[in-house]
Amino acid sequence: MTKKLALITLALLTATTLHAIDWHSSTQGSLWQRVKAPKWATTAQAPVVAIESHQAQVIDGLGGTFNELGWDALCHLDEQQRNEVLRQLFDPDESNYTYCRIPIGASDFAMNYYSLNDVPGDLGMVNFSIARDRHILIRYIKEAQRFQPALKFWASPWSPPAWMKTNEHYASSYDNDVPSHNGMPRELEQELPCTGFKMQHGYLEAYALYFSKFAQAYAREGVPISAICIQNEPCSTQKYASCTWRPEDMAYFVGNFLGPRFEQDGITTDIYFGTINRDNPAFTRTALDDPKAKKYWRGVGFQWDGKGAIPHISKEYPHLKMMHTEAECGNGSNDWAAAEHTWWQMSHYLRNGASVFTYWNMILDQTATSPWGWRQNSLITVDTEKRTVIYHPEFFLMKHLCHSVQPGAYRLVTPTDNEQVLAFKNPDGKVVVMAVNRTDRSMPMALGYEGRFLNIELLPHSFNTFTF
Repeated sequence: MTKKLALITLALLTATTLHAIDWHSSTQGSLWQRVKAPKWATTAQAPVVAIESHQAQVIDGLGGTFNELGWDALCHLDEQQRNEVLRQLFDPDESNYTYCRIPIGASDFAMNYYSLNDVPGDLGMVNFSIARDRHILIRYIKEAQRFQPALKFWASPWSPPAWMKTNEHYASSYDNDVPSHNGMPRELEQELPCTGFKMQHGYLEAYALYFSKFAQAYAREGVPISAICIQNEPCSTQKYASCTWRPEDMAYFVGNFLGPRFEQDGITTDIYFGTINRDNPAFTRTALDDPKAKKYWRGVGFQWDGKGAIPHISKEYPHLKMMHTEAECGNGSNDWAAAEHTWWQMSHYLRNGASVFTYWNMILDQTATSPWGWRQNSLITVDTEKRTVIYHPEFFLMKHLCHSVQPGAYRLVTPTDNEQVLAFKNPDGKVVVMAVNRTDRSMPMALGYEGRFLNIELLPHSFNTFTF
């Protein structure tokens, strides 16, 4: 083949690839609709958003969280309805969730307090058991795996077993609104910034064994745990299952107990410092720089309230992976404004290096309320009285991202001053661009890629995904 012919062939292949555009759009009145896309042009007719071929972080996966109350709501549906909900979340042709979170013991959307060993003083973990999970969480997970066999998982505890805590209670704070919700006397409230775990050798050793047994037990059930974050929201006292930790103490636990325990037991699960719910990067640096612990850290997990820290930590520790661990949970509005707010979190965390984005409750019933009295948002509501299902705007927002972005995709660099656009390149070579308009007016835009332009106009308050 001559050089001239090779260049012509390359140009034709590039043009063919760039002209195969799939465009899905969602507005409040028209959800997940295919739109006829314009052709690529050689000139821009609107403000240009340049998509660079430079690759940023790899995407490990995107998804939500398995909670007991989600499975309880699903169980009120008949088999056909339940399968359709799960298909919408996990089937690769639908929302395609690929990486999800599992609580270790009770979360605030468990049915009640529990851990995997509630026998006080059992330092040898003789009574460790996942029997309850087999009946609830693992059944939920197994149903999801039918639609997404390659589903990956990461996990975190909201609280250690209560007998391992200094106040010997699952909660960390008194419930001023309804004291009966958690049954904790005010005198047992934990103080910040103190650690609520009993920092004694026997308890630290036992807790490392607890994590090891969890990873091994779930793997035997066909649910391998890719990563563990040490503690959910260690910087907050909560009226539900929770535990405060100083970063020095988390590092001490990992460097001297959990890391060596995983090595001894051959556990390949990654250890992440998280889930951090504070903006101050100094909090995270304290643990990451610990001489003994730093050999075991594989990443950092930030809650939605760690938004101010991830831009610094992702740059300062490029060898560690960044994970978004929980979207802001809201107050049960489940409206378009909540979805647009979640988009801001998606854009902020992914543009700042997160390789995982994790929504909170995927499914709740019509009350959307935890046993501790907090009404929150979910992607899907199951009305357990009417036996009906409602898909909320955040469900469609997540679908716009997750449906097209495959594990192993690289984020492509977009302008740092434009939070309305994210771009990715999948392992199969396809490029995915998500563009959002949160304003009351149409938004003209020219997506620039490899010397060509896609001149588009985004409808007011719309989510859009382009694949080519």
